[in-house]
Amino acid sequence: MQVLFSELAKRELDDASQYYEIEFQGLGKQFREEIKLAAKRISVYPEAWSA
Repeated sequence: MQVLFSELAKRELDDASQYYEIEFQGLGKQFREEIKLAAKRISVYPEAWSA
């Protein structure tokens, strides 16, 4: 399974990443890495979070 982000979600991720980077150097990059890891987990185990 492939996880897709809408254009709005991509913009929000960019905004959040920039905000975190301003707050603390390197935090924006760490945030992006966590998003990538979460998307990978969702793609591997798509039923884990379904209701």
